Amino acid sequence: MKRYGRIIAVKKGKFEEYKKYHSNVWAAHLKKISECNIRNFSIYHKDGLLFSYFEYVGDQFEKDMKELDQDPVTVEWMEIMKNLQEPLATAEKGEYWSLMEEVFHLD
Repeated sequence: MKRYGRIIAVKKGKFEEYKKYHSNVWAAHLKKISECNIRNFSIYHKDGLLFSYFEYVGDQFEKDMKELDQDPVTVEWMEIMKNLQEPLATAEKGEYWSLMEEVFHLD
């Protein structure tokens, strides 16, 4: 299992809409997330920033993420989210959610 932390901004004035969508995430999208070996997935908000945490339990991360990114329901969900989110100014080229470095963990 590998832990991932990622960060992105919420577009100004869009947080309540973002919360509304996440109060009822589409079942097919949640199913695909699980099928792609993501567990213990959470998103937190503070000061216009979203922090996501998840655990990846598979052994082919790039393959699973490609499958998730190509899933029609996920593509539709992400099109909606792109109207509500924006990558950080410091994001790497082509990066949407920016990966964060884990600096401490305690089980």
